[in-house]
Amino acid sequence: MSHLILLFSLLLAPAFADGGSQKSAQNICSNDVSHRRQKRDWIWNQMHIKEEIDTPLPHHVGKITSSVRNNNAKYIIEGEYANTIFKVEETSGDVYAFERLDREKKAEYELTALIIDRTNNRSLERPSKFIIKVYDINDNAPVFVQKVFNGSVPEMSPVGTSVTKVTAVDADDPTVSGHATVTYQVTTGGEYFTIDDSG
Repeated sequence: MSHLILLFSLLLAPAFADGGSQKSAQNICSNDVSHRRQKRDWIWNQMHIKEEIDTPLPHHVGKITSSVRNNNAKYIIEGEYANTIFKVEETSGDVYAFERLDREKKAEYELTALIIDRTNNRSLERPSKFIIKVYDINDNAPVFVQKVFNGSVPEMSPVGTSVTKVTAVDADDPTVSGHATVTYQVTTGGEYFTIDDSG
């Protein structure tokens, strides 16, 4: 009889152990779900603005948005030219530029987005960095890298002999098709000389 009781208790032990592990697994799972429910994320729109926009200021750049739901939430930005060139509407998260931007002076700005409780200034979410890129317009003329280029050619040289090389550069964005492309033209002396696109 004592053997049967011992065997019975041994058989029940794994069952109780399984029940416990299932229960703890359920707890972990439910904790996971609640943790996922509480997780918050910044939601970004693309941040960019064209340079030299010829419309009244301010210019809308983009929007910083968080999934935080709090009636006292307030958006703030920090970083390069925050609250001078760039300002954020504290309830909507809309970001505006209060100056016309020049890509040739500065091509991008790095800022930090924060969302805080306006009643106690407590942060409601971890700060997040974002970049505002300034898109190029073709607003620069090419310029020669020096004022005078000297060249020479021996007399009676065959047609097509190289005389000199000139170089001009364009400050516009070379990654935008055609914006920094330089072509050359001989304006006087064209009856004797020609120039190709390499200068």
